This record gives sequence, C-alpha cells and structure tokens, in this order.
Amino acid sequence: MRKTTERRVLTRLTACAAAVLLAGTAACSADGDTRADATARPATPTAACTYTWSGVQQRDVLTGVAEEQAFGEDGGRLTRPLKRVHSPSTGATTETGPEAEAKDVLLSLAAHLEDTGTEAPFDRAAFVRAGRPAPALDGNTTETSGAGTLVAYAFVRQVTGDYRRACPGGKPSTGSATSWTTEGSGVLDCKEPSSTFDEGEPSQEAALRSCPPGSPAARS
Repeated sequence: MRKTTERRVLTRLTACAAAVLLAGTAACSADGDTRADATARPATPTAACTYTWSGVQQRDVLTGVAEEQAFGEDGGRLTRPLKRVHSPSTGATTETGPEAEAKDVLLSLAAHLEDTGTEAPFDRAAFVRAGRPAPALDGNTTETSGAGTLVAYAFVRQVTGDYRRACPGGKPSTGSATSWTTEGSGVLDCKEPSSTFDEGEPSQEAALRSCPPGSPAARS
C-alpha cells in the first residue's frame, strides 16, 4: 500500500508540473491542484499595438567623398578612394513608456512609407534590420571621356520620424526611429556653378569638401 500511495502522489505532482509547464503562469497548491498566479499578466501581442507617426522626413545624406581628380582632354578613370564622412544607422529609441522593440518600430515606419506612397520601392528586410552596418564605400569605377576636375561621392536616402505606440491595456510609448531606404553615388565637375546644386544635397556638400577653394562649384 505504501508503494501505491507514493506512486499516486508522484502521479498527481507530475500532472501538476505538466500544467505549470503548459500554462506558464500557474502554481501548485498543497493538494496538487493548480491555481492561477494573481501576479501574472499576459503579454500584449505586438500585432495588437498601433503606431502613429509624425515628423517623418527623407533626405539624401552624403556618406563618402573622394579628393578632386583633374583630367585632360582624353579623360580617364576616377581612381581616388572615397573617404567616409557619415555612417548612417538603423534603429529606434523609446523615450517614454514601455520599451518598444526596434524591429517592430521599423516595420511600422516601413509600412507608413509604403502606405503614404512617399518612397519608391525599397528593401524592407534591410530597412528593418536594426544595427545593420553602413554601406561600404566601394572602389570607384567611373570613367570620363573629356577634361575636367571631378569629384566622386556616395550617399543614402535617410528616413527619420517620431512615433507614438499604443497597446490595449497598456501605457503608450513614444520615441524616434531612423533607417535608410536606398544607396546612391555620383560625380560632379568642380567647374559647375554652385547654383546648379540644391541646398543641402550631397553634391553640394561634396563640392564644398573636395573642390579647390574658389572653384565655381565651391563658391557659397
């Protein structure tokens, strides 16, 4: 009888332990039954949260620029390496309220861009990868067939914005996010007048950084 009693107790404890493992928030009472843990709170599914975006901005940001290179009438290949001037980042910060996962925030920002139609198609998987490395500044393979003093440069289309996150039964969160959608490159001639550049665009900054002082492109 003793062995039978022990076996029955063990069986009840095993069933209770299984219930705890399955429920995750249950506890065993002295008689082997399960009871709810009053302190346990179910997690809010991320899909149930909504985001509201404000101040979303997109602009081309210079990431690398080479020194100027002069060519005669026969032209040639641009061989000066690009030097990094800015390392774009991908991520999100929570300023108030419960912490929001960076990937969830970036997924919402990507959806906002797609829904508003303010951005051409882009790599969503890369856009939402928090902490992804800055684009490499690969060797320049551009060639010119004529004379000029040329500067090569690279840039990204950077996106920034502020969010408010609301989840059922929870406190709201606020914060900001940043990423980039596309990468690009270009070449400018230091003989171009500075008036041909739009204020704040990468080509203008590249000209000011690399064209000889007093050249048409470097005049403010």
